[in-house]
Amino acid sequence: MTLNVNGHGITPSPRRPGRPKVRQATLILPKTGQRVKRQVTLGTSPGFEFPHSNGNGNSNGNAEERTPLLGWRNAQLKPSNAPRLLLQVGRLQFRSAWDFARSKVGRGVLKCSIAYFLGSLATFVPAIANMLGQQDGKHMVATITVYFHPARSQGSMFEAVMLATLAFIYAAFIGFTSMGVSILFGRVLDLVALGHAIVLIVFCGGGLGLVGWIKQRLGHPLVNISCSLTSLAIITVLTKEGAVQAGTFSDDKIVQVLKMIVMGVIATTAVSFLLFPISARVDLRKDLIDFTDSLSGVLAVTTQSFLVGSADELEKPEYRGAMDKYKGLLASMEKNLVEAKYEHFVAGRERQYWLEAKLVCCMQRLAQDIGGLRSAAATQFLILAQPGMGSSSGVKQGNATNISDLENAEPPLIFTAINEVPESEESEPDANSAERNAPKSMLTPADVFSEFILHLGPSIKSLAFTLREILDDLRFSSDSGYQMTLNPRFMSSLEEAVELYDRSREDALSKIYDFQEVNTKRSVDVEADFEEIAASCGVFSYALQDFANEMKNYLYVYDDLQLEVDERPKGRTWDWLKIWRRSDQSKSGSDTQPLNPIDQEADGPSKVASPRNRRIEKEKLGRTAAFRYRIWKALAVFRRDDTKFAIKVGAGAALYALPSFISSTRPIYQHFRGEWGLLSYMLVCSMTIGASNTTGYARFVGTCLGAVCAVVAWTISGENPFALAFFGWVMSLWTAYVIVALGKGPMGRFIMLTYNLSCLYAYSLSVKDLDDDDDEGGISPIISQIAFHRVVAVLTGCLWGLIITRLIWPISARQKLKDGLSLLWLRMGLIWKRPPLECRLHGKTDDAYMDIAEESHLQRFLAQLEKLRDSAASEMSLRGPFPEKAYKRLLGGTGCMLDAFHLMNVMILKEARVSPGEAAILESTKTERAQLSLRISHLFQVMASSIKLEYPLSDALPSIDHTRDRLLAKIYGFRKEDKAAVIASDKDFALLYTYALVTGQLAKAIEDIGTELESLFGTLDEEVLKLQ
Repeated sequence: MTLNVNGHGITPSPRRPGRPKVRQATLILPKTGQRVKRQVTLGTSPGFEFPHSNGNGNSNGNAEERTPLLGWRNAQLKPSNAPRLLLQVGRLQFRSAWDFARSKVGRGVLKCSIAYFLGSLATFVPAIANMLGQQDGKHMVATITVYFHPARSQGSMFEAVMLATLAFIYAAFIGFTSMGVSILFGRVLDLVALGHAIVLIVFCGGGLGLVGWIKQRLGHPLVNISCSLTSLAIITVLTKEGAVQAGTFSDDKIVQVLKMIVMGVIATTAVSFLLFPISARVDLRKDLIDFTDSLSGVLAVTTQSFLVGSADELEKPEYRGAMDKYKGLLASMEKNLVEAKYEHFVAGRERQYWLEAKLVCCMQRLAQDIGGLRSAAATQFLILAQPGMGSSSGVKQGNATNISDLENAEPPLIFTAINEVPESEESEPDANSAERNAPKSMLTPADVFSEFILHLGPSIKSLAFTLREILDDLRFSSDSGYQMTLNPRFMSSLEEAVELYDRSREDALSKIYDFQEVNTKRSVDVEADFEEIAASCGVFSYALQDFANEMKNYLYVYDDLQLEVDERPKGRTWDWLKIWRRSDQSKSGSDTQPLNPIDQEADGPSKVASPRNRRIEKEKLGRTAAFRYRIWKALAVFRRDDTKFAIKVGAGAALYALPSFISSTRPIYQHFRGEWGLLSYMLVCSMTIGASNTTGYARFVGTCLGAVCAVVAWTISGENPFALAFFGWVMSLWTAYVIVALGKGPMGRFIMLTYNLSCLYAYSLSVKDLDDDDDEGGISPIISQIAFHRVVAVLTGCLWGLIITRLIWPISARQKLKDGLSLLWLRMGLIWKRPPLECRLHGKTDDAYMDIAEESHLQRFLAQLEKLRDSAASEMSLRGPFPEKAYKRLLGGTGCMLDAFHLMNVMILKEARVSPGEAAILESTKTERAQLSLRISHLFQVMASSIKLEYPLSDALPSIDHTRDRLLAKIYGFRKEDKAAVIASDKDFALLYTYALVTGQLAKAIEDIGTELESLFGTLDEEVLKLQ
């Protein structure tokens, strides 16, 4: 069976099956619990509205005839009306700016500028400056307010305070320990050079290498900022202050750093909490409201598209945009849940957090069920789009209702009434009953689908109506921070609606199976088409039922959460502070609190057991070989990329800091502010060459912009502190816009850091606030020289970082992306090497890489490959530019396959026990499933080899479609047997139907990826085939 799908989506066949009249729909009104029979119509959900065009490109059908076709922008600009138009443009711009200032982002920008202004007072106010002593670096208070900006939620601020504290503790430990070692070797043992070497290698190289490893390992924005802060403190103490070089103990700089951190954190926290405070708990509830609205709309459009057999609604840009928003809300909920955790834990609302986490988990599972609905609908569209799949009798007229009539009866998002017939007319014969009594040999798969809609369409519509009404009304009140409101009738109404749907579904599916021709011989392709239609219809009905059941779980959790919020029966608790209790629980293995559903997986893929044919048998090895092998295994940690990265970062930092420990080169290091070059080096160093190029470019451009702005501000202000404070506020305003609104955090931070290093530092010199800083003008600072030294230091650090990244264990993002894709496809192929459904019968395999439950680890690995794709675009190569769009399509296709893996995994884990009917079906199709799984595994391995070797795919690859058709025909044959009706129920076919849909999606995705690989490596490179 071949599926005809063009590059722009699914093109439905012009011949659509005739749609018979259906019975009147019985539905449950969720608000009252009443069971009624009436026309089922679902309107547009809040927040999910399509613009209804009138056919002329105007979304308002009642537009006046005098309205210009292209709007006021294209009206003639006559001298008489030019001032009025300019005034109107000015008003629109002012209104837009005012709306932005009142928005959440605009308020965040204002908060950042106010926090910076407060931080800059540590430099301009003598009383505050004197508290920090006579050392330089007081501008760090303002810099901290930029790094830990207040345009974040309260939970994020709690996290920032915690990370800033840990950063200071680590920097203080490195500083004090290095001073102790220097005193020991310099004053006691009289081995100054050895002491400096130890400090340079262990504390400077090792300490900064560990910082780089943590930054790369965790990859969290606040962690990156904290690593920058601790790097600055360590570099200042070890290379600038001179106590380590002189072998003396001095806590002046460390105490000053502590004071600056405390001042900066207090300033930014006060602004965050007092001025337009942002609560992650409120944002989470708002996300839940928006997500339920979007979920309601997606459910309505998907169900409608399935019922009318057309993908037109799903192909619209408006729907795709709504789906992007829908996916963005999922990511926003996870982010706000993590931040809300800190707010709940600080306030003693731990149980409320766990319930909200369960609520988000329910939302994620509802989204997965929507994915199942979309998969079933997509399979149906593909089958109906094939030539020859139309109805045997064509599109009828008269009393028959075809799909086009249903599709055009109402606006796009509104469910059509399925021509409900009064009960008195249900028994009257019509043209469709004659069609159903037609000879069975004339039936097509499209007729089977029409019969499905005839029997189950009203029930699907009724349950979708009940679910949509609950989703639209299940919201948090907009008053007082989105307080919870729940209609107590929702649960009973939903349970009754599900029971009604279950009875209707079982009756409908049994009639559909009886409707198929069970005694006439057909070809394998035709039997496969019939069974694939049955599979898509069955999976859609099961997925809708799962959606309703998961909605019941959501209501249960919602009710518990409302009880916890309103009454809080157990009071407030701070169990997270009881460290000893958590250690006891870990020893006993019984945790009283559930795991965070967002972070319950391990940090990385599960450990993969080595294949048996590669295991080294100890008895066949000599003692020497076995010892060498044990050493090789023990040193495996040093072969990891993150370990190599930490080593080379530490080595580069030690080499860059070496001049500060040599008496002849130390003055040059201090004159050109080598500490800022070393800090730039730490910021530029990244795992891959592309990421280093991106960071280095942003660092250098931001430094140059900050230096120019500092020179201009200093020149205009004439050393006036009030003018400098005003210019600083203006600078922070637009850089906050870059950081918060544009999302370019590194660029904005680099601009402000250089501005502070130049302008605020120069003011400290002018007021004699520093000791021994006469090399840049003293009390008459030369701002151009100060800015020049900063630019030279930053440029030197950036170049040094690029050199280290390229020369020591270089890691190319391009090559790592190719290797990662090859490894990912290989692992996906190994999962299918053993049929995934075998674990349903025989349990999990011993080898982790052959367990489909590992798909969650593969999803995280795919997210890492997405980051590598962004980095690879910044790498330059003589071979040509990086084909970013092609790799984006490859990663997108891989993501679709992993989504199919997830659907399969959910179905496998849904039921713990295997029913006798399901076991009989699986045993009957064992051979066909094994052949299909091996075929899929083989194609995955071929793709992995192709991208690894950069070699085009073979023209004679085996096809999945024929093997899959044999499986579907086998299922069809199993249903024909008399014993099938006794042993297996329709529910027992759910897992195998899902398996059929998943393999169909994999076949289509593999075909698309093969086309992309052909476009990438279709032309053979002579160097690849050269024998040498």
